Amino acid sequence: MTLATSSNPKNVQKTNTWHVLQQTDGHCEIVDQTELSQIAEQSQTWGPFVSKSEAIAKRVGLIRSGKCLPQ
Repeated sequence: MTLATSSNPKNVQKTNTWHVLQQTDGHCEIVDQTELSQIAEQSQTWGPFVSKSEAIAKRVGLIRSGKCLPQ
């Protein structure tokens, strides 16, 4: 199966990336690129991840390693 791609830039969708953002209280939340750019105070972040499920998996790993607190 082949996927046809269009050379028309109007058909190109902007891909959204996901990030894990550590809050000041130690909890981590998953935010998209737009939310991340709107947050003035940024602590530690991990990413970008292509899918939200990848960001969730990273957050779980950070909780297990003690870098983030569970909610």
